[in-house]
Amino acid sequence: MPSHWKQRVRNFFLDLDARIDSTLFSSGKGLRELYERYSTFMDRFYVGRWKRWVFIEPLSEAATIGLGGMILMLTLAIPAFRETADEDWLKKSDLAVTFLDRYGNPIGSRGIKHNDSIPLEDFPDNLIKATLATEDRRFYDHFGIDFPGLARALVTNAQAGGVRQGGSSITQQLAKNLFLNNERTIERKVKEAFLAIWLETRLTKNEILKLYLDRAYMGGGTFGVDGAAHFYFNKSVRDVNLAEAAMLAGLFKAPTKYAPHINLPAARARANVVLDNLVDAGFMTEGQVFGARRNPAVAVDRRDENSPNYYLDYAFDEMRKLVDTFPKSYTERVFVVRTAIDMNVQKAAEEAIENQLRQFGRDYHATQAATVVSDLDGGIRAMVGGRDYGASQFNRAVDAYRQPGSSFKPYVYTTALLNGFTPNSKIVDGPVCIGNWCPQNYGHSYSGSVTLTQAITRSINVVPVKLSIELGKNIGGPKAGRAKIIEVARRFGLKAPLPDTPSLPIGSDEVTVIEHAVAYATFPNRGKAVTPHSVLEVRTGAGDLVWRWDRDGPKPRQAIPPNIAADMAGMMSHVVSEGTARRAALDGIPTAGKTGTTNAYRDAWFVGYTGNFTCAVWYGNDDYSPTNRMTGGSLPAQTWHDIMVAAHQGVEVKELNGVGMGQKLPPQPAQANAQANAAPRILETKPGPPPVLTKRGADILVRVEKLLDDAAKTANKTTLNEPSKAGKPESSSALAFPENYIAAAGPDGATTTPAPRKN
Repeated sequence: MPSHWKQRVRNFFLDLDARIDSTLFSSGKGLRELYERYSTFMDRFYVGRWKRWVFIEPLSEAATIGLGGMILMLTLAIPAFRETADEDWLKKSDLAVTFLDRYGNPIGSRGIKHNDSIPLEDFPDNLIKATLATEDRRFYDHFGIDFPGLARALVTNAQAGGVRQGGSSITQQLAKNLFLNNERTIERKVKEAFLAIWLETRLTKNEILKLYLDRAYMGGGTFGVDGAAHFYFNKSVRDVNLAEAAMLAGLFKAPTKYAPHINLPAARARANVVLDNLVDAGFMTEGQVFGARRNPAVAVDRRDENSPNYYLDYAFDEMRKLVDTFPKSYTERVFVVRTAIDMNVQKAAEEAIENQLRQFGRDYHATQAATVVSDLDGGIRAMVGGRDYGASQFNRAVDAYRQPGSSFKPYVYTTALLNGFTPNSKIVDGPVCIGNWCPQNYGHSYSGSVTLTQAITRSINVVPVKLSIELGKNIGGPKAGRAKIIEVARRFGLKAPLPDTPSLPIGSDEVTVIEHAVAYATFPNRGKAVTPHSVLEVRTGAGDLVWRWDRDGPKPRQAIPPNIAADMAGMMSHVVSEGTARRAALDGIPTAGKTGTTNAYRDAWFVGYTGNFTCAVWYGNDDYSPTNRMTGGSLPAQTWHDIMVAAHQGVEVKELNGVGMGQKLPPQPAQANAQANAAPRILETKPGPPPVLTKRGADILVRVEKLLDDAAKTANKTTLNEPSKAGKPESSSALAFPENYIAAAGPDGATTTPAPRKN
């Protein structure tokens, strides 16, 4: 570069540096002068001494905290406002479904369509007053949240030591009904509060009250006070009197608890509380409500109208998901749905569970049960989600995750057969440990070398654990083997989390009853897995076909080869014929399945299938407390038997792949004499109480035996010269414990060698 160019570049950068320095200096000087002017100006407002601490500092802190609070409230409000993202949020909750059974008979309804046929002005004045007096006395005075009412409820509940009053306003309850669910969480309460304020800005008070009266659940599968008036009193809401209005207003708090068709005394007591509220709020005088107290409402007797509520809840949830996939042209959202339910099987399932719990629930310390009966295409024929829907609407068949115990083992044995094992492959039943965990068999003993068929028949715990080790051999150890088992279980249709633990092969991971039941359908389906469903056909209110399962539903998928499914069915049939589930055996119907019992006897299962149906039965307690030694071979197997006998009535029995056709059960020893002089009959095997005899029970048996002996001696004295026409009475032990009633306990409650219990 020429020298004169170098000089020009040097001068340019010197000039640039000078300009930058000058600019920074001038800027700093200007900012300093500006700050000094600002300080001089603010000095005029300086407050010192006591005034500073009394006024300035509190206001400053309040502004800081307020700004932080506003940011926090905005953060909490965003999730709530997302619930209102749909522009058609009010119509979105309009879904009215009438359900039919598989044969086209109505069985119930769910959902609510916004009903404007009865304007708010036509509702009885006493019903409006009763609702406001009980649910929200300051409804027309607050902005969505009643802070005085909330404070009053907190004080009342604190004094009572429990929940006596609710602090939610009518607007908050409507927000919950429209956008949220019934879960008791802080997050839901926060969303509810913001949504209540949001509703108050978009609807008038009368519109909010009308929506609340139309959409609140009122028990008995009804929504809205007009539907409840028709259901409970066979009249329009326009015609209800004060006593009936008080009973309806009392349902808002707990519709299933105070429903008059379930508990009329509780409903009348609640109605009396509503009348007290009317007087306390100043809406009526004691004289005005006196007649309603003396003449309480009389509800229609619907005790014999048993609706399959657990099933309807499940079907409605399925329908809500299905509706979102329909074309936008279906704007009415009123549908008629034909379901897969068979009411005869449903009633048999409900009765079987109730009978077993009533007879033996106290002895076994078991309070709850659940069952699902399914077609081999996944259609749910029957569902019982608990003992009493009126007491608890929690569906234990769908929403409860419980350990399956040994009923999980078929997935393990299937994985083994898929990886080169056969039903006759031998595994040594002996001690084994994975890390610090060493599984034990039922009875704490070992059997030596056994085949896979023998292992599943006797429900040996060690063998599935050893299989998981063998499956992962040379490819990553036991963890890799368990990964194969989980992958096979997923193929069957299990969607439960199934975390990887060493005890997974013996059923320590939790599953739901419905998934477990339908997953077993893979075996009789020649290896094809199916999806559980209740909806068979959907039509509009006008009768137009919208959706059909066989046309639009997911198709079966080949989960395992047919020969593996046949081998597993053959292995599992031994569980019923000679293993832990003898009580489940069906006369002339091929049967296979598996029992399951968990640690401390918290859960007892039997899951089985025939060539026609599959069924899972679970017994236990909601609080996970142990039962009194209940095993899968006791009440669950017996309940399964009773349900499946009803399910196969009038049905052509199909061959079970891998088992063939069923065989007639051999006659019981107790029937031998009866068969000589009468037509043969089937002796039902009942599970009986747990095998524990108390001292008091033994004393009672001794007294009964003595009375029977005395009666026999008296009878002999009166017939000295006559030949005895009757044999010697059986001893009390034989009467109390017939053969096969109590048997020697094997794994999962197996009845290994029938024998009466000894004192």
